[in-house]
Amino acid sequence: MMTLLGGLLVASIACAQRPQVEIRTTKGNIVVELFNETPAHRDNFLKHVEQGDYEGLLFDRVVPGLMVQGGDPKSRAEEHMTTPEQSEAGYTLEAEILPGAIHRKGAMAAVRAPDDVNPEKRSDGSRFFLVLGKPYAADELVLVNDRARRNGIDVRYTEAQQRIYAELGGAPHLDGNYTVFGQVIEGFDVLNAIAAVECDGQDRPRTDILMYMRSLK
Repeated sequence: MMTLLGGLLVASIACAQRPQVEIRTTKGNIVVELFNETPAHRDNFLKHVEQGDYEGLLFDRVVPGLMVQGGDPKSRAEEHMTTPEQSEAGYTLEAEILPGAIHRKGAMAAVRAPDDVNPEKRSDGSRFFLVLGKPYAADELVLVNDRARRNGIDVRYTEAQQRIYAELGGAPHLDGNYTVFGQVIEGFDVLNAIAAVECDGQDRPRTDILMYMRSLK
């Protein structure tokens, strides 16, 4: 079976229908579809959902024009702010970075520690982010890719992917660096509402935005 992933046709690891998860927030509901092409991240996320691990956690970091982040088990604590080097779940996952999974708007990706302490780009065991980004023209993607190649990453965009970045927007400078394992399919208005909240100097929303999750199928 072939599935369309980020504008690129890739062979699906499993023929089963992609699972969907509803993220209920204090700003409204978001539905994400998880990729069968990233089975370790898919199953890990579903495990957390089924165990109730995300219930009452916060979207604890919002970077306007880039992403909203959640899934930190300690995010309820007002003074707590996890650093990128920490994995509050107590474990990491092997990277599942696929060429067709781009950081388009609404992409769900795993948080990870930076390259200097994590050269394998392993993912945090629970934290994730949803991409906001902005539109990019084809010539801008060329410049992004030129910078990426200097860091050893070569992402070649298809015409379909170029259209996605031009029309919907995203964060192409993240491509090839993080595991994208899902995509928002409903609730872009809610994602925009979360992105618009007032934050403090550490990018933490001044008003708590709670999350609750359930599997849809």
